[in-house]
Amino acid sequence: MNNHPEILAPVGSDEQLLAAVRSGANAVYLGTKSFNARRNADNFDSLNLKEAVKYCHSYNVKVYVTLNTIVFDYELKELYRTIKEIAESGADAVIVQDFATVKAVKKICPTLPLHASTQMAVHNVSGVKLLEKFGFSRVVLARELSFKEIEKIVKSTTLETEIFVHGAHCMSASGNCYISAFLGERSGNRGLCAQPCRLDWKIDNKNFALSLKDMSYIDHLKELESIGVTSFKIEGRMKRPEYVASSVNACKNALNNKNYNKELLKAVFSRNGFTDGYLMDKRNSDMFGYRSKDDVISATNDVFKELQALYKNDTPVTPVNMTFTVTKESTVLEMTANGVTVSATTDGGEIPIKSALSFEMAEKNLKKLGGTPYFLNDLKFNNPANLTLSLSTINALRRECVEKLGNKLNSTKRESFDVVPESKENNKKRVPTLRTRFSEFRQYSGEFDYCEYLIFPIKEVLSHAEELEKIKGKIVIELPDLIYPFYEDELLKELQELNSLGFKNAISGNIGGIEIIKNAGLDVFGGHTLNIANSEAVEFYEAQGVKDLTLSVELSAKSIDNINSNVKIGAYCYGNLPLMFFRNCPLKQKDGCGNCNGRRKLTDRKNIEFLVFCHDKMYSVLHNSVPLYICDKINLNCDFLTMYFSDESKEECKEILSLCKSKQSAPFKKTAGLYLREVL
Repeated sequence: MNNHPEILAPVGSDEQLLAAVRSGANAVYLGTKSFNARRNADNFDSLNLKEAVKYCHSYNVKVYVTLNTIVFDYELKELYRTIKEIAESGADAVIVQDFATVKAVKKICPTLPLHASTQMAVHNVSGVKLLEKFGFSRVVLARELSFKEIEKIVKSTTLETEIFVHGAHCMSASGNCYISAFLGERSGNRGLCAQPCRLDWKIDNKNFALSLKDMSYIDHLKELESIGVTSFKIEGRMKRPEYVASSVNACKNALNNKNYNKELLKAVFSRNGFTDGYLMDKRNSDMFGYRSKDDVISATNDVFKELQALYKNDTPVTPVNMTFTVTKESTVLEMTANGVTVSATTDGGEIPIKSALSFEMAEKNLKKLGGTPYFLNDLKFNNPANLTLSLSTINALRRECVEKLGNKLNSTKRESFDVVPESKENNKKRVPTLRTRFSEFRQYSGEFDYCEYLIFPIKEVLSHAEELEKIKGKIVIELPDLIYPFYEDELLKELQELNSLGFKNAISGNIGGIEIIKNAGLDVFGGHTLNIANSEAVEFYEAQGVKDLTLSVELSAKSIDNINSNVKIGAYCYGNLPLMFFRNCPLKQKDGCGNCNGRRKLTDRKNIEFLVFCHDKMYSVLHNSVPLYICDKINLNCDFLTMYFSDESKEECKEILSLCKSKQSAPFKKTAGLYLREVL
């Protein structure tokens, strides 16, 4: 056994499973037929899952099951059944996004370890600290982090840390992408992303402006090992088994200071090569790339045949000691592996006509362990009366012991409880108040004092604290959507300063931000990027002291009506809503930001323009091309509705306020968002 970090391989089907285990992965992650972020993979039903776990455990390979999607209320019963099946399969952990899933796992199988999915958007120390309190054992960190940021988080937590080291890069921050849902009703947060970002978006002379090259950190594994990363994760549950085998093999070689074939790895799958831009803190135009014809042509049959040799056969990994005793009364075979002993007994030996059973003949047949994870390490042979035995009898004893040994070593079924979700029918009829979210102070005017709350980004509140003094009781401070480790302390100080000036409310759509707000002594409001989509998640955040919650933008009006809540819940009634959050801005050119004013437009393949809005060069946001507007037709069962202003002028903002107050029809092109549609 080595002490290297775990190599964690993607598995979407039986063939990928064989490729991962036979190539030497230490663990695999796979999904059931539902509630996983790759629902288009073959995945595993309850019976196949048990067999997959049994097979993996026989090779000392761990199995982590993905339950990393947001869940709707009507799916909770199925979720509970799925968790029960996972517990009974003997899986080693579940990877989760939704806190309804967290609650369900703790009720059904408290001993089943929880891993926080990258879909949970954990990219700061505060978020990791919160996960520690919730009983997680591991966090899968966001892909957008640099080496120094990963190091800071790893050294700040007792949790195991898992990072992606090879495979596809999402353009948007993980868990905060809504473009597939809004443009095609296929939600990335529900495992059915249609990847519209891979299409040909344009800006200036730049094509495929939302497509990043695949990451590859394999050259940096030893450095990442040195800072204490627990697990190296390979992306790719939808890719071929040859891809799995080649990437696992490359990681193994790199960790053991051996060369690996980079060109072969590139030939299997790449998008104009690979990038380590995030890790090396070089977020520039070199990170962008798309899958060209040359990339496809390079993946020839000869390449795949070469890689298939990596996983053609099972390799035995577990030494077995045997004691074989033949007497007149009985014949007994004992087999011991990993501290577990089993035995098989049959009739005694016979007096030989020609020659007695020898050590060599017994060994020759007992070492036939092909197709199993075992190899014969030591054999003690006892035949004091020089008897003989048929080879079929020896083989039968061997097979019986192997089966018993496998059953004992793989008996990892966890204790679980028959629990069903509580029925919480929502009978509350809510009359919503109106709130406003501004991007900038310039959009504000006194007419908006009519609203229950006014939400401003923290930089705007800091810059205009005096002007907002008279209405500070109405002000909600908006934290950045992406909060990276080296900004956390500064953000906390800024919130504490505003608290001392009498500002008492702040909103965050990131779990790390919630912890920072609490530490600053302000009341916590939950933002829509927390992806709250069910009553159980609402109840969870209520228990954390969150004052009110803006629900997921992926909920329909019907689903909102089903939400049961003791705290205020709300939704958006107007706005060019955020679709993607970028740490590497697509507006960047070779010279970086250049003369960019921080507000430019991308064009999709239909020549529709989408605004990209820069946030203090920390990150940028892609907004929908058509504004949401529902005030004239759709009545949501919410406590509040929020107008979301992005790049509107002050006059435009006032016009929208007037329309919303009077529930008039809007004189512009608009969308009802997902309120009248159910996302898949």
